[in-house]
Amino acid sequence: MNVVNTAQPDLRFTSEVQSKTAHFYEKVKNVIPEVEWPVFAPLIDRINTLKKQKNAVILGHNYMTPEIFHCVADMTGDSLALARSATKTTADIIVMAGVHFMAETAKLLNPSKKVLIPNIQAGCSLAESVTATDVRALKAQYPGVPVVTYVNTSADVKAESDICCTSGNAVEIVNGLGVSRVIMLPDEFLALNTAKLVKPEVITYKGRCIVHEQYTPSDILNMRETNPGVVVLAHPECSPEVVAVSDYSGSTAGMIDYVAKHRPAKVVLVTECSMSDNVAADFPDLEFVKPCNLCPFMKKIELSNILAALETEQTEVHIDPAIAGRARISVERMLNGWRPGQP
Repeated sequence: MNVVNTAQPDLRFTSEVQSKTAHFYEKVKNVIPEVEWPVFAPLIDRINTLKKQKNAVILGHNYMTPEIFHCVADMTGDSLALARSATKTTADIIVMAGVHFMAETAKLLNPSKKVLIPNIQAGCSLAESVTATDVRALKAQYPGVPVVTYVNTSADVKAESDICCTSGNAVEIVNGLGVSRVIMLPDEFLALNTAKLVKPEVITYKGRCIVHEQYTPSDILNMRETNPGVVVLAHPECSPEVVAVSDYSGSTAGMIDYVAKHRPAKVVLVTECSMSDNVAADFPDLEFVKPCNLCPFMKKIELSNILAALETEQTEVHIDPAIAGRARISVERMLNGWRPGQP
C-alpha cells in the first residue's frame, strides 16, 4: 500500500484550489449555487488527489448530489452499471458513493479488493423490507419456482436467490428464465410493472421504496397542469397507477437515455430528487421540472465522509464467506445470463 501523508489537509478555498476545480464548476454551475462552491471545492480537490495516491476509485450512483456525481465519482450510473463497473476496475480501493447494498455488491464482485462505505448508516428501506428467512419461507410456499431478487437487497437475501435483476433488466431476466412462474422480490411495484411486460406469472412481495411509493397519479396530473407540455418519465419502483399516467417508465439509466435521444423541451423525472440535477448538468438547454422527493439514505453520503473514508480507509465492507459465495452466484448469473437447470 502507498504511504500517504495523513496530516490534517488544508481545506481552504484558495486561488489554487479555485483554479484546479474550475472545470468541475463549469459543469455544475447551473445546479450548484456559486455561493456553495467555496465549501465544496477544497473537498473535491483533496478527494481527487487522494484517489490517485491510494489507487482508489469512487463509484457514484445516479442519486448522488451533483458535487459528488460530477466532481469526484470515477464511474457513475444505476445499480446495473455500477455492478458492471465494479468488475472492471483495477483499483486497490473502491469507495461506494451509494447505499450499503451497493457496497456489498461491489465487494461480492471484488472479494480481494478493499470496499469502503463512507457512512455505514446509508441503508435502504427496500433492502430492509426482506430477510433471508422471508425468502426461505417463500421458497417453501412455492417449491421449485425461481426467485428473482432485485439488487436492492442484502447479501443474505441474494444468497437465498436464484438470480438478481435491476430495474433496467428485470423484463429481460424474467423472460430469459424460460419458466412459467417466478417469485420476484422485494419491490412490489417493480414486480407488478414487470408482470405487465413478461410471459411468466410473477409472484410479488410487499416491499416498497420510501421515495417512489410517495408519488401518486394525482401528482403526475398536477405536474402536467402546472407545466403544459411536460414529458413525464417514471421509475418502475413507482406504482402501476403512476406508470400508467406517465409517458415512459424505465430505470435511471433508461430515463437518461430517453432524455438524450428525444431531448424533450420540458421533462420531469419521477424518481429521487438529485438525479434531475445530475441530468440537468448534462443537458443545460432542457427544462427540468424537479419534484423533490429525497432519499434520506442516499443523502447520508457527503463529500466530507467520502474524504474521511479515503483518509482512514473506513468503513470497510465485509461479508461472511459462506454467504458471499452463494450471493455472488446470483449476481454473476444476472451479468452473464442464466436459465434454470444450468450451473
